[in-house]
Amino acid sequence: MGKTEMKVIQLALTVSRKEYLTPHYIRVYLTGDGVDQIANTTVGVNNKILIPPKHVDRIYFPEFDYERGQWKPMDEAIRPTVRTYTHRGINLDRNEVWIDFVAHGDEGPASAWAMAAKPGDVLGILMKAGKTSLYKVAANYLLVGDATAIPVLGAILEDLPPSAKGICMIEVHGSEDIQQLKTKAAIDFIWLHNDTPQEGSLLADLVKIRSLPVEDKFAYIAAEFSTVKEIRNYLRKDLGWGRQELYAYSYWKAGVAEDKSATDRRSESEEIRA
Repeated sequence: MGKTEMKVIQLALTVSRKEYLTPHYIRVYLTGDGVDQIANTTVGVNNKILIPPKHVDRIYFPEFDYERGQWKPMDEAIRPTVRTYTHRGINLDRNEVWIDFVAHGDEGPASAWAMAAKPGDVLGILMKAGKTSLYKVAANYLLVGDATAIPVLGAILEDLPPSAKGICMIEVHGSEDIQQLKTKAAIDFIWLHNDTPQEGSLLADLVKIRSLPVEDKFAYIAAEFSTVKEIRNYLRKDLGWGRQELYAYSYWKAGVAEDKSATDRRSESEEIRA
């Protein structure tokens, strides 16, 4: 028997508006038929965005071969660029969903698209239907990420109960990019400034000098490949954290495009289901 195909939400949405949350962070609002389907998902989970080629004003959705576990070939002239992103929120009254982008020039297709996006531009969305857990329930949390992780860390922070406590370390371009993330939990925020993230991060060094939770704990780590690997190894091997006590995910690998680094990043990720 073949593999069971999962239910997937597939939408072609258009830009309704956008705003710069900080000088290097853009929120793009999308609208269109089917936005209500996203209401049955968890804000903060990963999804795929599909960016059409220049001069193509519609989304040609690729077909996924579930037997081979890969996308079927598509004509280059219409093939969209696929990247992994996180939807940050949804408002059914306005029929809008929004996605946040790090604005780092035109070196990446998603950043370039977001910076140039205007009302009416089209963007494709592919994501699994249904709810899922972003994190394991615990008393103490360690949340660590760079600018690409702010959407998921923000969603976790908003969901944490008042009884939770912990540390949240986020690395952004500069002080002008610090965001006011909402949470009911007792969280100690630490913002690092790094205007050259491609050249390395200080997140791992900071984690290693901090006093971290020792019991009833959970860590969510999301950043560049080498940083995630170093922090994960420190927690697991040096401090003895258990596999179920952390989730480590690499959103990008310095110097390598997302579609070229996917295999390496997946091999280094540890996915925790609460």
